Amino acid sequence: MAPMAAATAAAAAAAATPNSFLLQNPLRPSPKPLALRPNPRFSVSCAAVTSAPSSSLAAHAASPGDRGVFNFAAGPATLPEPVLLKAQAELYNYRGSGMSIMEMSHRGKEFDSVIKKAECDLRLLLSIPDDFAVLFLQGGATTQFAAVPLNLCSSTSDPADYLVTGSWSDKAFKEAQKFCKPNLIWSGKPEKYTMIPSFDQIPQNPDAKYLHICANETIHGVEFKDYPTPANKNSILVADMSSNFCSKPVDVSKFGAIYAGAQKNVGPSGVTIVIVRRDLIGSAQEITPVMLDYKTHADSASLYNTPPCFAIYMCGLVFEHLLEQGGLAEVEKKNAEKAGILYDTIDGSGGFYISPVEKSVRSLMNVPFTLQRSELDKKFIEEAVKEGMVQLKGHRSVGGMRASIYNAMPLAGVEKLVAFMKDFQARHP
Repeated sequence: MAPMAAATAAAAAAAATPNSFLLQNPLRPSPKPLALRPNPRFSVSCAAVTSAPSSSLAAHAASPGDRGVFNFAAGPATLPEPVLLKAQAELYNYRGSGMSIMEMSHRGKEFDSVIKKAECDLRLLLSIPDDFAVLFLQGGATTQFAAVPLNLCSSTSDPADYLVTGSWSDKAFKEAQKFCKPNLIWSGKPEKYTMIPSFDQIPQNPDAKYLHICANETIHGVEFKDYPTPANKNSILVADMSSNFCSKPVDVSKFGAIYAGAQKNVGPSGVTIVIVRRDLIGSAQEITPVMLDYKTHADSASLYNTPPCFAIYMCGLVFEHLLEQGGLAEVEKKNAEKAGILYDTIDGSGGFYISPVEKSVRSLMNVPFTLQRSELDKKFIEEAVKEGMVQLKGHRSVGGMRASIYNAMPLAGVEKLVAFMKDFQARHP
């Protein structure tokens, strides 16, 4: 038999055997998905959103730390283990479709169900009003530094106010200079980005089209606990919520636009979520590229071109997981407990560990801290890795350590970290 014919025959024989990988089906019967709230926009009727049966996320629960490490990375960051295990089970043959979610058309009925359900579940989580559009985009939150002024300012001469509390809001301000006239109303740089001033102390431009903030600074660990109100009654508040998105309830109606990279709290890298008031869509500057125009994506239900399908699917699983936990109010309680344990350990160390951030604005998501003896930093990181705690090194611009304790970080991970911190201190008096 010729080599090619022999190979073909062998492949056919392998495919016909009962144990063939090609015939394996990892799916199991499962209950119906969560009930969803109606949403009349984009022909997305949440009540009508259906998908093939799938197992509940609870069925994919795992013990904390089953993979051997606790991942304190700032992003891409740890994901809920039930979400990862469900994605693993569905990866090869998505709910009996004969395709992986990574293979199917974004125009097909299977993915149509995925993206619609993801939007509906996000609307439930954040109680997003119907007069706001939800967009699943690409390019990261950094692309929104340009998209925001391009969509919300009618010309490059329009003024906008920027409150800079850290590295990311500083980058947003600098990028906006290309597309509008941004006004730096306050910067925390002189204080090394460790505080947020009282809002009534900040002079705003009464003609500003919008006021921009970064709700949580990932690098410096500064988080808004309340939000400022634009001085111009016709202005709007815009927030980069990348690193605390879906970590707590938010009154979306107080904002004109919210944007967030998914890779910290709600999914893998590759998708950026924009929540924007509908009456703000459709007045982009003429120079706006088609892919940065919110109208392009609002009119096509985020399907103008091929979206990041797998990343959106993963976000949908995370939204389900958050709903199963009781919603964002319950999630916030868990996050406050984790952060409280960590900050108490830092504050109770007698100065061995130092948190540079003012207590009133300490982040529940990103906890930067330093050692009084900086020569011990490297040893701390190395020993933490040996104990199964990774990605604790601080950002290169700040140094020290940073523990990112997003939604998916279990309490057990923080408890292990603080036990290690106490032991390390005891061994280095």
